[in-house]
Amino acid sequence: MARKKDAFKELKEKLTLSPKPVWDQLAAKEKKAAERLAEDYRRFLSVAKTERECVEAMVALLKKKGFTAEPSARYYTVFRDKMLAVMVAGKKPPYYGLRLIATHIDSPRLDLKLHPLYEDLDLAFLKTHYYGGIKKYHWVARPLALHGVVVKPDGRKVKVVIGEDPGDPVLTVCDLLPHLSRKVQGDKKLSEAIPGEKLNVLVGGLPLVGSSEDKERVKLSILKILHEKYGLTEEDFISAELEVVPAGQAVEVGLDRAFIGGYGQDDRICAFAALAAVLELPEPLYSTLVIFMDKEEIGSDGNTGAKSRFLEKLVYEYLKLYGVTPQGDTVLETFLRSKAVSGDVTAGMDPHYMEVHEKLNDARLGYGVVLTKYTGHGGKYMANDAHAEYMAWLRRVFSEAGVIYQAASMGKVDEGGGGTVAKYLAVYGMDIVDMGPPLLSMHSPFEVAHKADLYMTYKAYRAFLSAGD
Repeated sequence: MARKKDAFKELKEKLTLSPKPVWDQLAAKEKKAAERLAEDYRRFLSVAKTERECVEAMVALLKKKGFTAEPSARYYTVFRDKMLAVMVAGKKPPYYGLRLIATHIDSPRLDLKLHPLYEDLDLAFLKTHYYGGIKKYHWVARPLALHGVVVKPDGRKVKVVIGEDPGDPVLTVCDLLPHLSRKVQGDKKLSEAIPGEKLNVLVGGLPLVGSSEDKERVKLSILKILHEKYGLTEEDFISAELEVVPAGQAVEVGLDRAFIGGYGQDDRICAFAALAAVLELPEPLYSTLVIFMDKEEIGSDGNTGAKSRFLEKLVYEYLKLYGVTPQGDTVLETFLRSKAVSGDVTAGMDPHYMEVHEKLNDARLGYGVVLTKYTGHGGKYMANDAHAEYMAWLRRVFSEAGVIYQAASMGKVDEGGGGTVAKYLAVYGMDIVDMGPPLLSMHSPFEVAHKADLYMTYKAYRAFLSAGD
């Protein structure tokens, strides 16, 4: 009987997949490394709340590690202050194929309209237009901050951050009290209870000293404050990029501090993990390109999104660095020989909402980086679907590097779905797959990630960039 049980156990261990939490598999040294990485990430997430702020923070880290803005073996390039590309020259020229990671650094938020400031009932507000997929009720009755830049007609850029420093006032979008909201909100669908046109940010209530017959004294008072602090006029809103984001720092979550909670983790957790991997990368076999993109949350359109031709420009420059005169066929051949990762998050299973999850195939927090073979929706529509050969190659790379991973999709087939930048890079012929950690409360103002998954995402990216054939 004992032999039969042993044989059964051996066969089960040999043939079945039995996922285990990352924390159970880490030695004490790696647990400390994971905690250090999480703390560095928490600090980064606290200051990098816009695309421009992400680029600024990343460039500062790159400079500390000796990367330069001039073409060299380890250099970076910035495009329109919203996209960043980092290159590490390999032993093989780019023509033999790149190891490419693409992430995005934009996140759902509220953007100010072109003419945002108005007064009503002696209260001043800023009108907004939401950016990306949000649940509008998430954004009411909470402390908010204003981040961004204003560009003056003479080209001067004025950086604006209100609501983050100690002693700073915060902003907010007011909600309706429950005593009066039964018909206006309570009887409506959740998606309709708070219209987008009511996501107006409260910014003032003190009238400027003057005649009581003067109109819009509160609005003028706010303009006066903005002019004194930043030199702004109302017309300057036209050439501004001002984003309303949650106020406050990213924090540890849970009594055991297992998680990081904060705004913008989709997709800045992947961006940070990719940056951490490339910062420590010795000379790899294959030339490396890590690109941080904008506009993913609104379809990757625009000249700073994945649909732009910025990637092609980067490859042209990379080839020139090796003395190659780029031709159409050499650039295309470089892409065709490349291997790529779309660094993006996925939905983690929430035990309270299992009706939308498929337990066997969705991701669990704390079980490692997630390989997402395909995204899309409704029959894999608009999906990149990685080839089996590429998935097998990644499995081998992860096994050799000690990367703990899980393979997962996102939700039940008919529940919805999602998309990433993968399909826009796949058109160049390269192999590409989505890879990143799972999140809870994804696309909310306070997303939650497991520290162990962040660490394994970093290890996965580092292993991928370092991999040979």
